[in-house]
Amino acid sequence: MPENTNANGDIFGGWIMSQLDLAGGILAKEISHGRIVTVSVSSITFKHPVKVGDVVCCYGECTKIGNTSMSINLDVWVKPVSVEGVGERYQVCDATFNYVAIDANGRPRPINPN
Repeated sequence: MPENTNANGDIFGGWIMSQLDLAGGILAKEISHGRIVTVSVSSITFKHPVKVGDVVCCYGECTKIGNTSMSINLDVWVKPVSVEGVGERYQVCDATFNYVAIDANGRPRPINPN
């Protein structure tokens, strides 16, 4: 069984979650202009399995900015790739991750999106 696959041979959901956190974290860092931490996942829905060999793409949008925290909506889309060719892309997952901006001491700090 290839690494990061489940018993069915599909990509493990935990791997997808880690890709979502990486994508959301990059966007949150860009918005806050500094260090951030993941504080929670409000929701995650797996709609379809991801097959080994599929091209995985994560897309994010900030939907809420507070004084020190923000919410990022994330979508995962795949483009199937096999020996037969490349298929049409489709959505496999969506989620909302929440991040807090922190200072050098690990304490919450105000977000300055400008």
